[in-house]
Amino acid sequence: METAKVAVMVGINEPFEIREYPLTIPEEGMAQMKLIASGVCGTDIHIHRGKIPVALPATIGHEFVGEVVNISEKDSVESGIKIGDRVIVDIACPCGECLLCQNGDDANCVHMSVTNGGNVEVAPHFYGGYGEYNYSPVSNLVKIPDTLDAKMTSIFSCAGPTTLHAFRLAKDANEHVERANVAVVQGAGPVALFAIMYLSSLGIPNVIVLVPDTERRPEKAELAKKLGATEVLSIHKLGMENICHHIHELNNDMGADLVFEASGAPIAVAQGMSLLRNRGLYLIPGQYSNSGGVEIQPQLITFNALHIIGSSQYSISDVHAYLKFLEENPHFHETILQTARCYKVEEINQAFQDAEAGKNQKTLLVSS
Repeated sequence: METAKVAVMVGINEPFEIREYPLTIPEEGMAQMKLIASGVCGTDIHIHRGKIPVALPATIGHEFVGEVVNISEKDSVESGIKIGDRVIVDIACPCGECLLCQNGDDANCVHMSVTNGGNVEVAPHFYGGYGEYNYSPVSNLVKIPDTLDAKMTSIFSCAGPTTLHAFRLAKDANEHVERANVAVVQGAGPVALFAIMYLSSLGIPNVIVLVPDTERRPEKAELAKKLGATEVLSIHKLGMENICHHIHELNNDMGADLVFEASGAPIAVAQGMSLLRNRGLYLIPGQYSNSGGVEIQPQLITFNALHIIGSSQYSISDVHAYLKFLEENPHFHETILQTARCYKVEEINQAFQDAEAGKNQKTLLVSS
């Protein structure tokens, strides 16, 4: 029987184990995909560090892009997905019955389950993103248009929908992001980079990126500019007081219209609040684990009438929106591809080590 490799998380901060399991025929309602590329997400690093608990051993990873190699004829006809199609695997399984699901907010389902939560010792074994194959419900597959390169598409397959969902929540709250004159993005990781692309695509005149230090990793600043940032400012070099003054100068002494938090640093929340103008919008999808508390000035929320929106998961509709964005913005494709550094599945520990050290803009596991 043919076998394939999968990287298994066996303990917090412990090296992944490379195991081999047999490839099985997927049951009805499921499909089998062969790996094209699968990203190492910041959430996966939080899981590996024990900040987000999972049952161990586990096949984590949730950014799997693959080629469909086995699907039943019935499922293929009903879904429109066939053998040879390239797909994004969406791991979220909302219940469809809770109050949020019933009100069109299944991204925040209170009974959410995931496709990568299966026991690795139980067939079909390949549940998560860190294997040479993946088995997932057909209903969780999103076909990649033939016009898009699958590897390029994989790079922001989580960060893109995450970002777009936050902006969708803003739209639902009657916020007109496209009218902003000054937008600030905190951070320079994948979610921040996609936010930069999105904001620049809207034609916002000033897209300001804040990073701890531009001199330590100058390539990050250059990449942010390639993707549409008008300025990349170093907090270490300039200090928040000077940055705040500069942003006020850009916007008629009112502060930023929008701040998008994507750094994951708790202190960024207090900093972001201080940058906003009256009735400014603060989107916070970046605080995705318990990294400690931070003191804020709550009176700013009151006196400046701030609009603060948190956003965590995304919906399958946001994955479709992500693919549409890529189709409509082909000028970004070459730069997106340049962000990736690739590893084989059996190189998972080196990949994690490099990702945790901040050596890569985007870390991908790819087929051998």
